[in-house]
Amino acid sequence: ITNTKTLRNKSIKSSVKTAIKKFETAIAEGDLDKARNLYPQVSSSIDKAAAKGVFHKNAANRKKSQLASKLQVAQNEQ
Repeated sequence: ITNTKTLRNKSIKSSVKTAIKKFETAIAEGDLDKARNLYPQVSSSIDKAAAKGVFHKNAANRKKSQLASKLQVAQNEQ
């Protein structure tokens, strides 16, 4: 049981990290339209992971807040 839950958590955490990396590379490349489209998807995947217990609720909210502030800073720079 522990192994199956560990594998599930790793899979979910990995997919969230991948989504975050896509979002951050879009911002780094200056592609704000892509970043704006990716933010709701990334936010949703973080929320789903928190609902399944992979991330604590506050940690998930902190991640979303950090991503939103990165997007805001990138928009203000242009």
